[in-house]
Amino acid sequence: MQKMDGMNYAPVSTGKVDIVVKKGAFKFAVIGLDHGHVFAMTNGLLEAGATLTSVYDSNDSKVADFLVRYPQAKGVDSIETILQDKEVKLVVSAILPSLRCDLGLRVMEAGKDFFADKPGMLIKDEVQRVRQACNRTGQKYFIYFGERIHVEGAVYTEKLIQSGALGRILSVVILAPHRLNAPSRPSWFFNPKQNGSILVDIGSHQIEQFLSFAGAKSATVVHSCKANYNNSENPLFFDYGDANLVADNGATCYFRVDWFTPDGLKAWGDGRVFVIGTEGTVEIRKYIDVAQSSEGDHVYFVDKEGEHKIEATGKVGFEFFGKMILDCMNRTELAICQDHTLLAMDLAIDADRMAEVIATGTY
Repeated sequence: MQKMDGMNYAPVSTGKVDIVVKKGAFKFAVIGLDHGHVFAMTNGLLEAGATLTSVYDSNDSKVADFLVRYPQAKGVDSIETILQDKEVKLVVSAILPSLRCDLGLRVMEAGKDFFADKPGMLIKDEVQRVRQACNRTGQKYFIYFGERIHVEGAVYTEKLIQSGALGRILSVVILAPHRLNAPSRPSWFFNPKQNGSILVDIGSHQIEQFLSFAGAKSATVVHSCKANYNNSENPLFFDYGDANLVADNGATCYFRVDWFTPDGLKAWGDGRVFVIGTEGTVEIRKYIDVAQSSEGDHVYFVDKEGEHKIEATGKVGFEFFGKMILDCMNRTELAICQDHTLLAMDLAIDADRMAEVIATGTY
């Protein structure tokens, strides 16, 4: 599993795997292959027992590449072919971000649930339209917040929090550098109208983690900023952003996102999360332990009993995907609730809209 390129990072389980359905009992299809996260999303569903039936993209070469990885799928000639397939219960999509909302609405109106790569929507109007469609159709709109659901260190930490080991959660600090690798990026990546700005795109990951770890039902963006420090050739692009939030239960958050991972790092980013509770603290070193280990999922936990280091890889698995399948089948909310998903995007869009633009001389 390569870790140098975040756009094509596709985790696979190395230990614990929960298969929740028999072969053929839950079928899904894929529409839109613009972002490499589609491979991670597909992997997660397949590991949990889902059956991949078909794939569509307007780019035939992307479909061909996808079918090399997943030969069990069948390439089809239109979106409508998938929407009319009554056996397909879930549509997975990493289509261009600016097209995700409209596609998701079509999918839900066709009586299927939708699983979009992040960001699931780019503007407030899209969030509202999705909320209304979910209420009207009874269908689900999931978003792939992979920096929590597809990182075993984060899954392990969430279990610690839920067990009460940290007590009341007071503060979550998230540092989320990413590798830009600009020559490999499509032109739409640098256009905020097509991809969202940095606070909407990779910022949404961090806000969703905060809401989950803090157990928050709502939150407010207190301050945010963004900047273009080193990409003058793309004047609409922002390569840095940060924000402060406060949750309804008093927990606070600071997160930083940037596109400045050094070339020498053996992973696409040195992602760190720090959680402070009344009874304990946690640090997650998600993808690497710099100059110590190229492996990820290092959890450092301190409580009244002492200091603990947990290597979480293979210990807890990626339970989100199995729970999501069961949610689709049973109309429950075990994996994630719809309000939580939409709140994360709402707050990311708030952070971007109110962000102070730092003058850097790049413009």
